Amino acid sequence: MALTKEMILDTTEQVLRRFGLEKATVVDVARALNVSHGTVYRHFPSKSALREAVAKRWLERISSATAAVCDETEDPKEHLHNWFENLITLKRNKALEDPEMFAVYHALSEESVEVIRAHIEELILQVTEIVEKGMKTGQFKQGQAHTVASAVFYATARFHHPALAKEWVLPEIEQQFQEVWQLILTGLLE
Repeated sequence: MALTKEMILDTTEQVLRRFGLEKATVVDVARALNVSHGTVYRHFPSKSALREAVAKRWLERISSATAAVCDETEDPKEHLHNWFENLITLKRNKALEDPEMFAVYHALSEESVEVIRAHIEELILQVTEIVEKGMKTGQFKQGQAHTVASAVFYATARFHHPALAKEWVLPEIEQQFQEVWQLILTGLLE
């Protein structure tokens, strides 16, 4: 069986889980795959490139899951709320169910500034589509859809930004999201 990038990325995730971000090496990944480290380097030119690919794949899983919400045909207000609920739930579940890997991914994403920037822009574009739909149907006030989408995304950052994950377990976090959501909705409808 030929070694693929996906196999290397899967194994890298296992190695990161086992050794942690600071101790995991390309040699560890190669050893787990029963290949030489040179073989891994043929697919990924550096340890940094390999780590960036792992972070990118993790973020793509999130944006793919949120994009599925964008395919729904429902009321734009509900659609937008459901999109953010989905994003928040995805991130919260990853943080709670596998805190070690969440920490690894958070650290990897901090190293990969361009990957993060692209991920955020992808998410904002998904929100933009929903906002545009709301504007076209007259349910949201008119404006620059991308600017509005960016504002809504950043206004909800407390509930989905990995740096604030420790707050996600607070008992009042759900109520606080709903309160912020009501403010956002008021701004979209005026």
